[in-house]
Parts: sequence; structure tokens; C-alpha cells
Amino acid sequence: MTSDHEAPAYRFARAVLRPPLMLMTRRDWRGAEHIPASGGCVLVTNHVSHVDPFTFAHFVNDAGRAPRFLAKSEVFEIPLAGSIIRSAGQIPVYRETKDAAHAFRAAVEAIEAGECVVIYPEGTLTRDPALWPMTGKTGAARMGLTTGCPVIPVAQWGPQEVLAPYRRLPKLLPRTVMHVWAGPPIDFTDFAGQPLTTDVLRRATNRIMAAIVALMEQMRDEHAPLERFDPRTAHVPVTGNPRRPKSDEGDGH
Repeated sequence: MTSDHEAPAYRFARAVLRPPLMLMTRRDWRGAEHIPASGGCVLVTNHVSHVDPFTFAHFVNDAGRAPRFLAKSEVFEIPLAGSIIRSAGQIPVYRETKDAAHAFRAAVEAIEAGECVVIYPEGTLTRDPALWPMTGKTGAARMGLTTGCPVIPVAQWGPQEVLAPYRRLPKLLPRTVMHVWAGPPIDFTDFAGQPLTTDVLRRATNRIMAAIVALMEQMRDEHAPLERFDPRTAHVPVTGNPRRPKSDEGDGH
């Protein structure tokens, strides 16, 4: 059971997805005690595979919460699945458009209603060659500072072994360990009462990404690059498959 209000579509999706996830993966869940048992909160995590929303939802559900993901608007347009996703309370993000602000307002409303909101601060699958987290967008920091809710960093590793970024065919055997580690809420007390300027939001976002990277370094037993990958300065497409010619791009993430 979870502490959040569960839509019937969410209960249906959980009933359908949990058995195969239990069967096809092994789990290394850590730090669930850092996720509040109730009340509004934001979970921020890295993005390494199109599979990781499912394994991450598995982790959050096992921690006792019903996650509400901010997800790219394209997934809501998939026949049948899109209707289930929307009915399950997930929040569409219209990336790189003027409508992106709708997702922020919906997320703040969900947080203030006591929901657990999940955000990928990178905004897309990582383009870093070694799959380290990239630079982050400021939306998660803005939500945390606007609402005053706990912002919990979470790192994940393993889903990319099942389905590498932009690959079409999954590798189901042997069973892969899904490592998902949560850390303590990020300390934003020094930002209290400050206007949400570009500088404040950028510094808060850097703190979010640093917390995720620190967890990943422990998880992978490696050191991340000193400078985080930035797709804009690297002249890599911000959305879509970065290895596919622009004229051939479909709905990437």
C-alpha cells in the first residue's frame, strides 16, 4: 500500500507491471527511509534508459509512495497506454515550448496536495558518453524552493543494461540488478527567503545534480568527470536520438 491517493489506473498499472519486474530484475534498493512517508515531496533522479521509469516507479512504490512523474508529452499520445498514463495522474511536459509552464503549475499543485512528484532534472536521457548525469534544468529546484517541500536525490544504475539509450531491443537475460539509492533531502536553508533569481536557481540545481552524482560515484565505485556534460555547449541535440540524423528523428527522450 502507499500513502498517496491512488487512481484506479495507477492500481491497474501496478498490478500489471510489478509481477514481470519482480521476475525479470534483481533489486538493490537503498535509502528508502529518506523518502517521507506522507506529504508533498520531490524525488530527483538521473535518466539512463527508457526502462528506468518503470524500475524507478517500482522503487518508489516499494518505499510506500505512489509516484507522479513529469513525463514528455509524447508518451501521453500513445494509443491506450497514453490514456492509462494520464489517468494514473502523471504530468505531461511540453518540452522546449511555451506550454512547459503548465507542467510546473501542475507539479506544484500535486506537491501542495501531498503528492510525491518525480522529476528527471536533466530533462532527457543523458548524452554523457559514460552515462553520468549531465547539467540539470532548474525546474526541480524551482519547485522545491517554491513549495518548501523536501527534495530527495536518487541515483539509478542498471536499467541501461536491459535497454541501452535509444536501442530498440531489450536484453532480459541474465537478470540485471537495478541499483536505486536515495540520499537525504538536499539542504536549501541558505536559500530561504531569497528571490528565485537565475543565480539562485542555478546554484540550487547544481546542488541537486551534485547530490545525484555523489550517490552514483558510490554506486559505480568510480569518479564522475570534473565537468558535467552539457548538450548545448557540446552541440548535441537536446531531445531525440543524438546519433540519428535530424531528418530521421522520431520521438526521442
